[in-house]
Amino acid sequence: MSYQLTIEPIGQTIEIEEDQTMLDACLRAGVWLPHACCHGLCATCKVQVVDGDVEHGEASPFALMDFERDEGKCLACCARVQSDVTIEADIDEDPDARHFPVRDHVGRVAEVVDLTPTIKGIFVELEGAGIEFQAGQYVNVQIPGESVPRAFSLAGEPGEQGASARIELNVRIVPGGKGTTYLHEQLKPGDALRFAGPFGRFFVRRSDPQPIILIAGGSGLSSPKSMLLDLLAQGESRPITLLYGARSRAELYYHDLFRELEQAHRNFSYVPALSDEPADSSWDGFRGYVHDAARTHFSGDFRGHKAYLCGPPPMIEAAIRTLMQGQLFERDIYTEKFLTHADGEQAAARSPLFKSI
Repeated sequence: MSYQLTIEPIGQTIEIEEDQTMLDACLRAGVWLPHACCHGLCATCKVQVVDGDVEHGEASPFALMDFERDEGKCLACCARVQSDVTIEADIDEDPDARHFPVRDHVGRVAEVVDLTPTIKGIFVELEGAGIEFQAGQYVNVQIPGESVPRAFSLAGEPGEQGASARIELNVRIVPGGKGTTYLHEQLKPGDALRFAGPFGRFFVRRSDPQPIILIAGGSGLSSPKSMLLDLLAQGESRPITLLYGARSRAELYYHDLFRELEQAHRNFSYVPALSDEPADSSWDGFRGYVHDAARTHFSGDFRGHKAYLCGPPPMIEAAIRTLMQGQLFERDIYTEKFLTHADGEQAAARSPLFKSI
């Protein structure tokens, strides 16, 4: 059975199935709602029910208090409607955001390559036009035998119309992680891979003319790589700096590609940083953490830039502190934290002082 879901203040009405969450219905209809953890833990997707009946699902009592339920609030990521419903959502439209409806996809694995000792590149071929996405977005991959999908950023470049018939995922092995273990040890060329997407609001603000800083760590390089390739393909002329942190030279991937792009594009600079490279190695680049490399490269002054950060939470937090010390603040900083399924409630952690970071 289906119902009508009306989203205010945009006044759009969509169809929603009774076993479908509000968030899923909205995203599949091309309507963006604020969200983060998607598991009822973080409260980012909290909306006000104006009219109609809903079932709250597995919303955490910490993310949705009893008094909030009494006031008619719910978490869109786990709430299901029981009648026609009208909600009010905090939708902050961005002129640079592209809205692609979430779709289910089945692709065929073309290649699985070792990018580093701990990161594999998984290349998947799709039928027809493939998937539409904006550089910086991610997909939810279905792991056989697992009820909860795993999120991986799209590392490739969108096509001219935002679509791609071949996607690239960069997957770091997580010790004991069922999802990454399957993708590293069992997935092989020719296998089918099921996923849904695109998801996420991590994208370049193209309408803002300020120079761009991309800071990445580990497999968090995937989104900035997609952003960079897309920007350069579109003829972007503003200065772009990519700072990428890894532990050692063996963990530094796509190094040669970025060096080649640096030679081919005068507006692009590439700064790799190794935090645990043996002292007697031949590495002549920056030694230390990527946020320290950023401070050194920009002489501690980040004013007049837009910064996009992607990687593990400790790297993100250190980079934010460094940027703020250099006079770059929330309105010019955008983040995408790479979290494992086992991070649980910590995946929802967000500073109460900031809206976007």
